[in-house]
Amino acid sequence: MKFGYNETCLDHDTGPRHPETADRLRAIREGLKKRHGVEYVDADPATESEVMRVHEDDYVQEVKEFCASGGGNWDPDTVACEETWDAALASAGLSQWAARTALDGDDGRNTPFALGRPPGHHAVFDDAMGFCYFNNAAVAAQTVIEEGGAERVAIFDWDVHHGNGTQDIFYDRGDVFYASVHEDGLYPGTGELDETGEGDGELTTFNAPLSAGSGDADYQYVVESGLGPVLDEFDPDLLIVSAGFDAHRYDPISRMRVSTEGYAILTDAVRTLAEENDAALAFVLEGGYGLDTLSEGVATVHETFDGRRPMDPEEDLDEETVEMVDDLLDRFGLDSA
Repeated sequence: MKFGYNETCLDHDTGPRHPETADRLRAIREGLKKRHGVEYVDADPATESEVMRVHEDDYVQEVKEFCASGGGNWDPDTVACEETWDAALASAGLSQWAARTALDGDDGRNTPFALGRPPGHHAVFDDAMGFCYFNNAAVAAQTVIEEGGAERVAIFDWDVHHGNGTQDIFYDRGDVFYASVHEDGLYPGTGELDETGEGDGELTTFNAPLSAGSGDADYQYVVESGLGPVLDEFDPDLLIVSAGFDAHRYDPISRMRVSTEGYAILTDAVRTLAEENDAALAFVLEGGYGLDTLSEGVATVHETFDGRRPMDPEEDLDEETVEMVDDLLDRFGLDSA
């Protein structure tokens, strides 16, 4: 794979006990050292005006001034330092690079993956939250739409937390589809089944809140049997994966049971969805807070594109997951298999 990477993202200092640290990127790089076919690409940072396409102007200016004054705690979870401003623009720029590169034809072993931080999917139109300042995937989607590279963009979020920011930014838009599979009841407490969009965005939001303890088979079923038919109806030009790795069974802040092999299964499933829709495919890093499981997860995504075939899930599918997918398909006016 091609990995977008910028050293500036290491300068975002969240303090000694914060889970979202620069060591996350260092661990990913270390985990990729002995993998075949890894390529790193730098990219220009996003501009203020590009970020303002999905965020309120006054909010962006407030973040800039907050960082310039030395930063601190924006809220109890979301920390900034002076360098956070440049890191956030660099992270958004890497996501733009991934989207543009995918639309330019890079796929297969050259599929782009943006390794930026701070992450983005909790950042709403006018506020930072959940470790996130600028919504990287949203900036990327809006950029390629305005540049004419894509008319319709889908964002699939497999982070264990619901990407409330991405959903909110595009909730009434018909040209961006947002889908999330996440742990039910976990921070930020959004992403219910009945949140399906409004106005022009009616039926362009797909939420699959899984019960704590769900594993590989449940995630695979949601993507293949639930998201697949719905995404076929939307017919995107580009599929962006908001790729968090905190649903891993050994991640310290979630209760899900996805294995490292599960991320290979997910990768293969979204690659198939992109191929079936003739859509470009790009990945954007979100969460993942166990350094070993994060680095293994990213490496597994890479190895799947490098030719490694994923193994079938070991555990059984939960009947609750089947019922939830049937409910979702009914909400979207589709028949279950």
